[in-house]
Amino acid sequence: MIIARTIAELKEAKSALKGTIGFVPTMGALHKGHLSLIQQARAENDHLIVSIFVNPTQFLEGEDLDAYPRREEADRKICELAKADILFMPTVDQMYEHDELSIGAPAIRGYILEGQKRPGHFDGMLQIVMKLLNLTGADNAYFGKKDAQQLALIMQMVKNYYMDVKIIPCEIVRDERGLALSSRNAYMSEEEKVRALCLSRSLKRATKLIMGGKLDTVSIREEMMEVLKEADEVEYVAIVDRAFRPLEKVELGNTMILVAAWVGKPRLIDNIWI
Repeated sequence: MIIARTIAELKEAKSALKGTIGFVPTMGALHKGHLSLIQQARAENDHLIVSIFVNPTQFLEGEDLDAYPRREEADRKICELAKADILFMPTVDQMYEHDELSIGAPAIRGYILEGQKRPGHFDGMLQIVMKLLNLTGADNAYFGKKDAQQLALIMQMVKNYYMDVKIIPCEIVRDERGLALSSRNAYMSEEEKVRALCLSRSLKRATKLIMGGKLDTVSIREEMMEVLKEADEVEYVAIVDRAFRPLEKVELGNTMILVAAWVGKPRLIDNIWI
């Protein structure tokens, strides 16, 4: 595995690759969720590039940029064992210059739900993803469904800018109790992790209601909120279609149920696709 810390080193290493390139962008602190993306990309492509870059432009003022977990040596070992061809670990100076061009999230889908709570977050996310997709020249790029709104906006960006890459959505990975894996889970105590299970339990409750024939989104949301009382604060429970339009009735095959809540220090998100 080649470790590239500059754009020049990445380009040199990439020039030796022949065949399809699978790409997994991460912010490090890799866990089994990341590993599932990396393994899928490895299995479906001739070559694999993984990036680790804690992107400052997608953190808002007062968020956890400085405290975001960093485990470079462990992450490097995981990528090596997963048989990555290139691990790209650039500095901020490599990825950004002063007063550069930027792209913006769409005016509606970029400023609802996550975008409403974190205005500007998606601008920074899309900016770095576009840079990384262009630099790696990936044929296929792999993103988890847990960040459902992020995934949708990346797919829209690729479509709107005619980018020659296929975005592969990957299933959410959970621990044995059902908690969606996240690097920020490391912030929680064991007691908080137990309480955080209310997010996945609320989604299970919704699924059970829908399977029983209840499709009214108001009543589904009310029952989910009962389950979510264990959270310290619930930011939203949204039941929307694949284009993130609010639904009055669940549409089977076209519905997402999304939850955001605080448990202890971290803000957690989870979702299910119906």
